[in-house]
Amino acid sequence: MKEEFQGRMLRIHFGEDDKWQGKSLHEAILTKCQELNIAEAIVFRGIEGYGAGSRIRRTSHFSKDAPIQVSIVDTEEQIARLIPFLDAVVEEGVVASSTVEAIRYSRTKS
Repeated sequence: MKEEFQGRMLRIHFGEDDKWQGKSLHEAILTKCQELNIAEAIVFRGIEGYGAGSRIRRTSHFSKDAPIQVSIVDTEEQIARLIPFLDAVVEEGVVASSTVEAIRYSRTKS
């Protein structure tokens, strides 16, 4: 099945060491996305970068604080339901938001 819709994409940038309630921040965000039935959420692990605190984040032998990006796509309404959670859990980072034309493909059961 193919569904086309105008949606919103969030890109959430933070560090690999960031936690929420004892687990990785990216895991907490993905879990919340699943609870809200968000259409798409993917975690990307970067090689090197910096963000809100201007501190270089990288993976090395001495540090495992790589930059992380969580990319999320769904309707405006679904994304709006996620924002209060992000407000509560993201302590340092950047959330970029943009309008997108999305196509969702899914398997239909016969």
